[in-house]
Amino acid sequence: MAKAIGIDTGGTLTKLAYINQEGELTLEVFPSNDMDLVRGWLERHPHVNEIGVTGGRTEQLRKVLNPMTSIRYIVEFEATIKGVRYLLEKEGNQIERSIITNIGTGTSIHFMEGDSHSRISGTGIGGGTLVGLAALLTGITDFEEIKSLATKGDRSSIDLLVKDIYQGMNTPIDGNLTASNFGKIGITQLINHPDEDVLATVQGLVGEVITTLSIQVAQERKVNNIVYIGSTLTNNDNLKKVISHYTILKKHKPIFLENCGFSGAIGALLNVVT
Repeated sequence: MAKAIGIDTGGTLTKLAYINQEGELTLEVFPSNDMDLVRGWLERHPHVNEIGVTGGRTEQLRKVLNPMTSIRYIVEFEATIKGVRYLLEKEGNQIERSIITNIGTGTSIHFMEGDSHSRISGTGIGGGTLVGLAALLTGITDFEEIKSLATKGDRSSIDLLVKDIYQGMNTPIDGNLTASNFGKIGITQLINHPDEDVLATVQGLVGEVITTLSIQVAQERKVNNIVYIGSTLTNNDNLKKVISHYTILKKHKPIFLENCGFSGAIGALLNVVT
């Protein structure tokens, strides 16, 4: 039974990691707007006596848990990188230098070299943007539904591609690159599109912005590998496809980790057990 757990209190989701009776890494997820669910989980697991916590809602969690147990806090960036190193090693990736792009509610971009790391850049574009734009444009707010519908969508009637501009001419760059996200709307004046197409286009916008920033940092640091993590990528094949395609197009290597949304929780766990 688990005696130690790690918790990552994200802006949207709270993730929990622990080692079960069989010695296997076990992961749980809760909505961050209801910390009582985390308290309920702990009440059902009274043997837990060590808790490592990270993330922006740590104080909110402390108030809900107090005076249940003591909590050891770890800075979010430290926890994330520690979790990423663990997952890279577990999956057999021997990487000394890489860019780590963490796509949560927003996005944070880090440079990792050996045992050191630093935050280089970031953007407010992330999972929160994806859900927010999806809600405004389609009325759909459920993230699982957004992901499912986006996989069925077609961006070609909404995004303006380079080849759409250079019609009948050789393009100076890859013609399939996006020249303007949502750019065809202003040209065609067609504003009614299936939700699937709109959601696919929103994911394209979010993915391309994040990838562009990640590539710029990778080029600046002369790094080939870009490790993409964060709960926004969990079971989100369409977004991964957008990111992977653009990263490869720019001659870099995209790496997607299994359990990529739990690196912070895993790092918080490692902080109390090692």
